[in-house]
Amino acid sequence: MLINSSAATRCCMPSSPHHCFPSRSILLPFSKPIFSCNAPILRSVSVRSQPLGSDGFGGGSNKHISLEEHSVSSASVIDFLTLCHRLKTTKRKGWINNGIKGAESIADHMYRMALMGLIAGDVPGLNRERCIKIALVHDIAEAIVGDITPSDGVPKAEKSRREQAALNEMCEVLGGGLRAEEIKELWLEYENNSSLEANLVKDFDKVEMILQALEYETEHGKVLDEFFISTAGKFQTEIGKSWAAEIISRRKSLSANS
Repeated sequence: MLINSSAATRCCMPSSPHHCFPSRSILLPFSKPIFSCNAPILRSVSVRSQPLGSDGFGGGSNKHISLEEHSVSSASVIDFLTLCHRLKTTKRKGWINNGIKGAESIADHMYRMALMGLIAGDVPGLNRERCIKIALVHDIAEAIVGDITPSDGVPKAEKSRREQAALNEMCEVLGGGLRAEEIKELWLEYENNSSLEANLVKDFDKVEMILQALEYETEHGKVLDEFFISTAGKFQTEIGKSWAAEIISRRKSLSANS
């Protein structure tokens, strides 16, 4: 129910006729107005907010919040999230190629990377919140292009081109704007390895992969050497090196005890 004041821009409380309040439109869930100056029942989809002026009455500029515009924005958000659903259902190809049943999805991989950003120790000059954001978007284009692995034989430049085009398409689905631009910026930062945060998240990517490889070796009785070989010596940060060393140490212990 929308209560709107009269054209005189003032509405008075019945119990106090000498104290007036500035004009303001209010959305309420009631079937009848609590108070109004003969306010009609309206079907407007906008809300007028008039800030208090120096005289105590509505003297500021009017602000209009269009519910129709909000509805369009919501549609774009839901379209975008629906597209991202593919990240939950697309399995990581490296595990599929090694015969892992019930392999993790792209979203599974990114989620644990985001957790790494959350629990990583403080590093001078490092923005951990940004690390979490980068982790959440670094593989987001795979919702469209899928998980392209070295076994696919796609050149690195072509892989990047496909993913960039897919990212742009996803940001168009989102409707553009500040959030879409932020996603693009975060993705490019990771792709170009152009910051301390990107360096660390690149390490998270490898750490998460070898940790998952160790878990699959344990669960499925497989030997997944290729994942450890492909990442050896490629960690850029002390955190990444330390975590990778711990995983490799545990793998050696498990191998010795088997």
